[in-house]
Amino acid sequence: MSAQKPRLFIHEVAARDGFQNESVFVDTDDKIAFVDRLSASGFAKIEATSFTSPKAIPALKDAEAVMHQIARNPDVIYTVLVPNVRGAERALECNVDEVNLVMSVSETHNQANMRMTREQSFAQLAEIVAAMRDTRVALNLSLSTVFGCPMEGDIALQDVHALVDRFSQLGVAGITLCDTTGMAYPSQVNQVAKHMKAHFGHLEFTMHFHNTRGMALANTLEAIDAGIDRFDASLGGIGGCPYAPGASGNVCTEELVHMLELMGYDTGVDLDGIIDIAGSLPRLIGHDVPSQILKAGPRTRLHRPPHRQ
Repeated sequence: MSAQKPRLFIHEVAARDGFQNESVFVDTDDKIAFVDRLSASGFAKIEATSFTSPKAIPALKDAEAVMHQIARNPDVIYTVLVPNVRGAERALECNVDEVNLVMSVSETHNQANMRMTREQSFAQLAEIVAAMRDTRVALNLSLSTVFGCPMEGDIALQDVHALVDRFSQLGVAGITLCDTTGMAYPSQVNQVAKHMKAHFGHLEFTMHFHNTRGMALANTLEAIDAGIDRFDASLGGIGGCPYAPGASGNVCTEELVHMLELMGYDTGVDLDGIIDIAGSLPRLIGHDVPSQILKAGPRTRLHRPPHRQ
């Protein structure tokens, strides 16, 4: 009798990471309905929006309205991206479950993305951690360019280790290791994941892969092999980093869940349901999405044989 495969936890990021990169503004009511459908689909966590300046990211200028009007599922963690103390204060007023902090391991990418040096970013994020210390809100740090930077090239594992250690000492309990431009490859992912699990076993690690070079699903399997059980993904495969050359979309949620279900993993996610939700994305964002599952359907979808004259 084969051993039961572990439970995996899927974090859906399309409502923030996906929508913020779209040139078409997704109507607030449509965003709320979208998140509500996600809430009923079995996701462990949903990144619902970002409390960034509306001038910086106009696509998410309705963050308060979204967070106040969505129907909360008590089984879902609702997380939001915050860049500074003011963003954290806005998030607290909306009763979020978690705030997600972001900085890059790459100095060049951090300055392009955050317009600050890494030390300046660390100091600003440390202020947020201090401000949140006496609240019930959880803290997660997303580290960008862990697996490579399109401007600097390879990133030293010791640099990633050092930043994880500094934030761990501040009291951050969750770390997301981000493959910002799809530079990760399977053996590298396995090495990084095993290193982090061995040295920071008390932290909750999430992997965030992009499918820029077609390796997101292979990288996921290597991360699972190394003990990672939490993964970011985006319906339709939408999203990317506007400050990183060559960064195409995130790993596609329905493709990820489809693969994991076939392999016997329990994700808790309703595959048919999320395929249906992903099918609504072209209408919302005004263009087609990369999802192969939307085009071909799941493996179990059968067809009539071709008619011959």
